[in-house]
Order: sequence, then structure tokens, then C-alpha cells
Amino acid sequence: MCLFRPGLRRHGVTEQQWRILRALAHAGPMEVTELADATFLLGPSLSRILPDMEKRQLVSRRQLDSDLRRSVVSLEPKGLRLIAAHAPDSERIYARIAARFGEERVTQLFTLLHELQESLAEIAQEPRKSVPRTRKKRGGVKAGGG
Repeated sequence: MCLFRPGLRRHGVTEQQWRILRALAHAGPMEVTELADATFLLGPSLSRILPDMEKRQLVSRRQLDSDLRRSVVSLEPKGLRLIAAHAPDSERIYARIAARFGEERVTQLFTLLHELQESLAEIAQEPRKSVPRTRKKRGGVKAGGG
């Protein structure tokens, strides 16, 4: 991200806000919980970030008719324009990375990261197994921990 931060700053966007904009541009409108998963942001962080983005008219939020506790976030035209304005900077940076690291290796890295993401999603769907708790010995050292 160190290569991307200066351009994002020029456009007045934080890394977290950029992740939100990119996720919405890629997948379309999303419920807040889906957006949190897609951007790897915690719900409380989104709750803090989204009002500012709404005020700047980058995104909009509307409640679901079926459940007023849930809301859907959508990308607004101003958000799309911001993405388009930053795209040339972003493309230049990706081209520099590919030139230095190798196009094939970058593609391989993205493939591996995508596979990792899918594996993590599968793990998250698995039922949780309870982990036995260890007792503490006197002096604060866990039993069996040495």
C-alpha cells in the first residue's frame, strides 16, 4: 500500500475508504455485513467510516424493507468518478510492480491469494470445535506449556 497511499491522499481517501469503494465497484450494492467481509473491516469501523463517505456522496445506504436493522450500501456516481480519477495512478503502480516482480509471478500471487481467501471462507463456515482450556499453575505458567 505504500506505493498507493500518496495517490489516495491526493484524492482525499483513506485506505479503508478505498477498499470500500473498490468492493462496491466490483460486486455492486452489498449489505453492511457482506461489505465488512469483503473489505476485511470490522463492523464498528464501517459504522465510523460510512457516515463520512455518505456525507461526501461517495456511497449511499438504505434500509432493507424486510428487516429495518439491515442496510445496503451502494456506490454513488461521485464514488465512481473518484475511482476513475485514481485508476490511471493505480494502473501505473501495478505496471511498475509487474515489471519489477514479473507479470507471471504477479498473476501467480493473485491466484494464490484468491485460493487462500476461498480456503479461509471455507474454514469460517466450518463448525467451531471447542478447544480444551488449560489450567494455570501457580506462577502464571500454563499446564503443559513449559
